[in-house]
Amino acid sequence: MSSAYKVKVNKIFDFEFTEEDISKIDIVSNSKSTHHILQNNKSFHTEIVQSNFDTKKYTVKVNNNSYQVSITNELDTRIAAMGFSLGSSKQVNAIKAPMPGLLLDIQVEIGQEVKEDDPLLILEAMKMENIILSPRDGVIKSISATTGDAVDKGQLLIEFA
Repeated sequence: MSSAYKVKVNKIFDFEFTEEDISKIDIVSNSKSTHHILQNNKSFHTEIVQSNFDTKKYTVKVNNNSYQVSITNELDTRIAAMGFSLGSSKQVNAIKAPMPGLLLDIQVEIGQEVKEDDPLLILEAMKMENIILSPRDGVIKSISATTGDAVDKGQLLIEFA
């Protein structure tokens, strides 16, 4: 397998790098998440703001401009070509209470379109507020609880259409 990486920036721009390309970058690490890069006699200050190593998605600031970056290698490409994905699971069609608690806030309405990682509701459990995020893009089909309800573990809260 070659050591090529495909990089997508802001879901619009595509780049491809080899390990040789990466080794030629003039880069100095200032800290674990900040770096200084010189490219074509231009200076760039970078900071890794957010990183998810499992999904290989990052938020990177370059000279104070933020970019959403996703990286794939040849193995990821081969797995996707076979119709699989790393860490994939079945399609989630319902949100159930992950633990018993008090429903503090419902941040969506029936019929509302949501994106993956949008906040759906806030559940207080063990004196902590837990924000439940959408596991996928979709439309809210039903909401089975109301603000202020005490919910049990596994209780249906939200269904997707």
